[in-house]
Amino acid sequence: MTRIGLLSDTHHYLDENIFRHFERCDEIWHAGDFGTAALAEKLSSFKPLKGVFGNIDGYDIRSLFPEMLRWRCEQVDTLMTHIGGYPGRYAPAVKEQMLLSAPRLFISGHSHILKIMYDKKYECLHINPGAAGKQGWHQMRTAVRFAIDGDNIRDCEVIELGKR
Repeated sequence: MTRIGLLSDTHHYLDENIFRHFERCDEIWHAGDFGTAALAEKLSSFKPLKGVFGNIDGYDIRSLFPEMLRWRCEQVDTLMTHIGGYPGRYAPAVKEQMLLSAPRLFISGHSHILKIMYDKKYECLHINPGAAGKQGWHQMRTAVRFAIDGDNIRDCEVIELGKR
């Protein structure tokens, strides 16, 4: 079993409570808009880190992370990108991936809107962890914690980090 701590849209701000909330996680995944390489380094020194760059990220982050990442976590085909949309309204590059070979898990950020929804058409779970940073229009800073056990995605929890 792999326990994952998922966040997005930190925008230069890393809440120290993340380390407590992700203490029992095996990996941290970041769906873009880190803000700084120093923030990514702090996360990666705590737990193994997978991530994608977001639209506000500069060369420092873009040199470390791709725009789109696809990999297998245990037996779950996973796709992550920052600006990806959501079921029924996928961004063009994501829609292309869905049509070619849909993943079982699709992760995006960008909207600052927490969404966990199942796409019946592609048999794919979509997670957007909302925004963990203080910049943006969201009211509550959020992250998500979940586990992948073989081909099963389970134990999904929303973490409220406090008001923006």
